[in-house]
Amino acid sequence: MNCLEKALFLLCLAGQAQAADGLIECAAEPDEKLRLACYDAAARLSVMNSKPLLETGDPLAAQVPVTPAAATSTAVLSSPMAKFWELGADDKRGAFIVRTYQPNYVLPFHYTSGLNRASSRSDDPAGSNQNGYRKIETKLQISLRAKVAEDLLLPGADLWFAYTQRALWQVWDRGGSAPFRSTDYQPEAIYVVPVPEKLSALPFDWKLRMLQVGLAHESNGQNLPSSRSWNRAYLGAGFERGDFSLLFRANKRLRMQSDDDNPNLTDYVGRAEVNMAWVPGVSTVSVNWRTTLKSMSRGSLQVDWTYPVFASQPAGLRWYFQAFTGYGETLIDYKHRQSSVGLGLSLFQF
Repeated sequence: MNCLEKALFLLCLAGQAQAADGLIECAAEPDEKLRLACYDAAARLSVMNSKPLLETGDPLAAQVPVTPAAATSTAVLSSPMAKFWELGADDKRGAFIVRTYQPNYVLPFHYTSGLNRASSRSDDPAGSNQNGYRKIETKLQISLRAKVAEDLLLPGADLWFAYTQRALWQVWDRGGSAPFRSTDYQPEAIYVVPVPEKLSALPFDWKLRMLQVGLAHESNGQNLPSSRSWNRAYLGAGFERGDFSLLFRANKRLRMQSDDDNPNLTDYVGRAEVNMAWVPGVSTVSVNWRTTLKSMSRGSLQVDWTYPVFASQPAGLRWYFQAFTGYGETLIDYKHRQSSVGLGLSLFQF
C-alpha cells in the first residue's frame, strides 16, 4: 500500500488521531508527488472533522459551510452595488457613518469650448461681470452621504441623506481676484430598497439589485436675479451584470410656490438619466446620459475615467479625466450648450 492509499484509508476512519499518524507516514514517503498527495488528503480529513458541512456525494469534494444567509429566501448576494448601498445583511455597516457618494475630485485643468458670458435671464446683470473670465479654470466636487435609518418600513431598506457641492473656480485668472464662477449645492434624501435574490434574475445574466425613491434640492445659493434652483422627486432602479452596473432615474420636478428661477429647466437639463459604470480591472469608467425624453438635441452626456496614481494602492489617489457635452454642466449654464474636458485627481473614497 503506497502513501496515498494509506491517506485515503485514514479518511474513511475520519479520526483526528488517525490523521496525525497519517502525517507521520506522509513525511516518510520518499516520492515527492506521493508525499504531496498524502499531505493534501490528510489536510482535507482535518477540515472535515472540524467544521459542520453540507452533505455531498464525494467525501473529497469542496464543502460549503451552512450559513443563515444561504438558507433564507430573501437574501441579497454581495456585489459592488450591494456593498456600496449596503443591500445585503452582511453589507450593513450601521447608521450615521459618513461615506462618499458621487465622485470626489479636483480638476485643476478644466477647459470649456464656450464659456457662458451671458445670463440665462434678461434681467440678470451677472453676465457683464463674466467678460474677463478664462475658458481654462478649475472644477471640483465634494459629495458625502450617511445612512440615518436601517431596515426602515421594508426588510433591508435604508434611508440615506447626501450632500454634493460642485464648483467652477477661475483660479488661473491672475488679472482678477480668481473668483468662483459658479457653485451648486445639492442636499438629497434617498430611500433604498434591496431586491431579494430570488426576484432579481433578468435575461442575459443581468440582475435587478435595488429600487430607489429620492428627494433632491439643487441651488446655486444666489439671490434674484442670479438665483437658479429646483426641487425634484425621483424613482430609480439599479442593475448589475459582472463588471457593469446601470442606474436609471426618472425625475419629477416639484413646482415652487414663489417665482420660479428657471421654469423651463427640465426642457434643457432633462427629465431622466442613465448612469453606466464599468470596472475593467483597476481602472473605472462611468457614462452619464441625461435626456428630456422629448428631444435628442437637449440633455447631456458625461464620461468619467479614473486610474490609480500608485499601482500598489488602487483604492488610494487616482488620476481623473472627465469629458462633458450638452446643457447644464452647472445650474447657471442650464440653457447654455457647451463641451468641456478636465484632468486632475480624485480626492478620496471611503
